[in-house]
Amino acid sequence: MPSSYHHLTHEESCQIYALRKSGLSDPAIARQLGRDRTTIWREVRRNSGGRGYRHKQAHGKASARRSAASSVPRKMTPELWRTVEDRLVEGWSPEQIAGRLRTQGVTMAGRQWIYRHVRADREAGGTLYRCLRRRGKKPNWKGGRHAGRGHIPGRVDISERPAVVDAKERVGDWEVDTIIGKGHSGAVVSLVDRASKYTLLERVGRKTAASVGTALLSMLLPLCALVHTITADNGKEFAGHAWVGKALGAGFFFATPYHSWERGLNEHTNGLVREYFPKGTDFRQITNTQVKAVQDRLNARPGKVLGYRTPAEVFHHTHPP
Repeated sequence: MPSSYHHLTHEESCQIYALRKSGLSDPAIARQLGRDRTTIWREVRRNSGGRGYRHKQAHGKASARRSAASSVPRKMTPELWRTVEDRLVEGWSPEQIAGRLRTQGVTMAGRQWIYRHVRADREAGGTLYRCLRRRGKKPNWKGGRHAGRGHIPGRVDISERPAVVDAKERVGDWEVDTIIGKGHSGAVVSLVDRASKYTLLERVGRKTAASVGTALLSMLLPLCALVHTITADNGKEFAGHAWVGKALGAGFFFATPYHSWERGLNEHTNGLVREYFPKGTDFRQITNTQVKAVQDRLNARPGKVLGYRTPAEVFHHTHPP
């Protein structure tokens, strides 16, 4: 609302009522009161009742709205500050925090406001920026399907992925990512099935589209009957998605840039892998046999969400070994 805007007074409401009763149009009333005609139109539209526009009723409705609006906090209280910071520590993104607060009627804490708060905290010597997934790197506000680490030719957005994938009930819908070694010394390609939580891992010497694509085919071709979709982030290592998807007869989709929660299971699985290969591990010093041993361990761990069955048991119930 422009800073020059002023609410209609009770006296003006009475004048509008009287002038409308005399037959004047809304534009004519606006000229009479020195108001914009849209102001009069909005006043009549918002404050009319079953018997049309009446000044007492209009004044009552306007007063009620102003009272309700004034009950919403207009500034961040210390309690709200703590809520935002607690959520950041818990791993929530600024967008998730802002969205959740909006559902609770708190609208002043948008995601950009939270990013500014984190930046100010960092400049003051604070550590909140470490809670961000991108460690405080400048966010890409534009987002969109061409954002991220370079545009990928033929990229198919996650919004076009079949709705059945969201249910996590069908075995064969995979999430994929790469886990990077120390100094970009090789990588591990990480696949996880959304329904069974079954994990596949393979080490690659270089994180290129060719080597990652070859690893994907090596892992998934023996299981191609149970490969319906693959969802990746926007890394250039997945630029070979078209030929990988064609070879497997599967749809290959890309998550929204900076929306890592759209591949939350994959992110969680990577965290489990990091328990065995912490950050700083030189993947040139490990073998694929060691990587496969970690894969087997993860697939043999029972999960609560699986009714305490193991991923291997759930996956192979559909696809016997």
